[in-house]
Amino acid sequence: MRLLFATAGLLPFALAAAELPPPFPLDPAQIQERTCFQTGGAWSGAGNLRSDVAIVYGIDAKLPERIATWRDRGYRIHVMTGVSWGHYQDYLYGRFDGINHEDEAQTDRNGKKISHGGDVYYMCPGTNFGKFLSVGVQRALDAGAEAIHLEEPEFWVRGGYSEGFKREWKAFYGEEWQPPHSSVDAQWRASKLKYFLYGRALQQVFDHVNAFNDRTGKHVRCYVPTHSLLNYAHWKIVSPESSLARLRGCDGYIAQVWTGTSRTPNVYRGVRRERTFETAFLEYGAMQNLVRATGRTVWYLNDPIEDNPDHDWTDYRTNWESTLVASLFQPEVWQFEVAPWPERIFNGRYPANVPAEKRQGIPAPYATELQVVMNALNDLKQPNVDWHGATEGIGVFVSDSLMFQRGDPTPSDGNLSHVYGLALPFLKRGVPIQPVQLENLTVPGALDRFRVLLLSYHGQKPLEPAVHPPLAAWVRAGGTLVVCDDDSDPYNRVRDWWNSDGRQLATPREHLFAELGLNGAATDVKVGSGRVLWLKRNPADFAKAATGDSELVSAVKSAAPTAVNWQESNALWLRRGHYVIAAGLDESVAGESRTLPGRFVSLFDPELKVQTAVTLTPGSRHFLLDLERAERKAPRVLASACKALPAKSAAGTVAFTVEGVPNTEAVVLLHCVQAPKAIRLAVEPLTTFTHSAADRLLWVRFANSATPRELAVEF
Repeated sequence: MRLLFATAGLLPFALAAAELPPPFPLDPAQIQERTCFQTGGAWSGAGNLRSDVAIVYGIDAKLPERIATWRDRGYRIHVMTGVSWGHYQDYLYGRFDGINHEDEAQTDRNGKKISHGGDVYYMCPGTNFGKFLSVGVQRALDAGAEAIHLEEPEFWVRGGYSEGFKREWKAFYGEEWQPPHSSVDAQWRASKLKYFLYGRALQQVFDHVNAFNDRTGKHVRCYVPTHSLLNYAHWKIVSPESSLARLRGCDGYIAQVWTGTSRTPNVYRGVRRERTFETAFLEYGAMQNLVRATGRTVWYLNDPIEDNPDHDWTDYRTNWESTLVASLFQPEVWQFEVAPWPERIFNGRYPANVPAEKRQGIPAPYATELQVVMNALNDLKQPNVDWHGATEGIGVFVSDSLMFQRGDPTPSDGNLSHVYGLALPFLKRGVPIQPVQLENLTVPGALDRFRVLLLSYHGQKPLEPAVHPPLAAWVRAGGTLVVCDDDSDPYNRVRDWWNSDGRQLATPREHLFAELGLNGAATDVKVGSGRVLWLKRNPADFAKAATGDSELVSAVKSAAPTAVNWQESNALWLRRGHYVIAAGLDESVAGESRTLPGRFVSLFDPELKVQTAVTLTPGSRHFLLDLERAERKAPRVLASACKALPAKSAAGTVAFTVEGVPNTEAVVLLHCVQAPKAIRLAVEPLTTFTHSAADRLLWVRFANSATPRELAVEF
């Protein structure tokens, strides 16, 4: 979860305006809101990432004061608050509406309230809870927030036993509550109710913001920062996910994918272990598919550390590079939350599970690398995108109902192998397979980019029959559908649309096959211009067997249409304008590692040295600046470990306003054919620079400051 774990004593929660440095000059591109970060405190140097947006956390009485400190420094202002938990004791103990709401705390089967710490409970939101949140959100609206982020609407699978939940069950189903663990039907119905309750609470707040917009003529937006569907299912949490895109007033999401979620182990070739890059690739892909074709926006979170404070900096850095590269392989997304809680990154000391004297602050090279990357992420809206040597158009279906089958008495595969068993065999072969949100099939054009789709109703079920006609139409138009299912999932027996209202089907798969005009005996058949291949197996079997991946890939390749240019590789690489994103894959196909020739600068290298070749060895991660495509005739900044904004300058001089996180080292890389005569920083001579005539590059190094200064290069 998104925890503020190591910040006690680090965050200044009140800062007088007189103590603030002068504001940074206006960046004309800031209106695009390319990057953001979230912080619980007032402005501080350690939090001064110079992103376009500062997301100020919390809706307490001191919120306007904190907002003012960030706005006065030139940031656009958003506000974030938790939905399922927070310091909401006024609601809990009846000080809000005169009603004690302790029985709305999520409760497990043993009667224990589920806590985020102390009496900060995860809530089972009654109708007054949305009203309570709206009052706090109004404080943000009055303070001038441009967007509201309602974070993590989460209901634990192990919950569902409180008196508040029992009341909601009776109102929703018109029948007496059943213990969720008592049957698969009760577990399914409990999860559907949890899904509904947080959708209802969010709609209440969205409606409040919309009413404010109507009264004032403003356009305050609403986003939901949320884990991916894959992670919530894996961690046994229920959240509204794709349904939020259909709520009035929801503008999109922040994809909360980071090391803590993506290092959750999964199984491939019978081996259970962490696969951070591959898991992150699929998590980010699942989040992008929530908004694709819906007109909503998604931001991608990157976290340079993680919520667990017991790792060391090498672990944090390695895993951050993996998750960041995975996020960049989704070229439709160009907005990023570059860090939650930057103060815990630049002021924190880790690991926390060793004596204080052995803990270390952030290594200087990592601090520089982070700022290089954070500034580069402002430049990822690149129109020219090219996958190199990759088989595109392959997808695997996922449904929000993945979260509904995770509890007793018969939980689905604990490693989520009914998803990873279908996806990892392709991703490990360099095929950028994409999760496809089943609920979005009713959106026109949702399947236009896909040639081959894999589907299983093991571990998930379609939430409505309306998704099947467009899927059948896609097959008839030439798509290849591979169904991996042996109909043995006990959740086929739950009460839902395929066995009610006049339907008497044993499984939802039967409804799909009827739409396709197939009977239960067909296993490989043409349908219109397309094809359906039915593999009568539980997809988790493909993950558990040492050769399961090869069996699946072989079957899919044989069924794929000839229009699919099938290629396998032990690496992935993607060009986004003048950037190259690349990853070497382990547990992959045999063959030599691929080498990319050219002139590159690795943005993971704090020295920003020129490389004439980059080899994609197994496990390597690369975020590269292609110098041949990035250079121009005039001197310009190519990369920088600080904000570097062009400034007015005299003839024969190029000037920039620079600012960064104090106590870190800045490097600015400029395309510069001519060697400079002199360089000045805040009018003082600077000698720490290097020029390469052969490379047409200039490296300038200095200590960062949270005060804007002029960097002037004289020729």
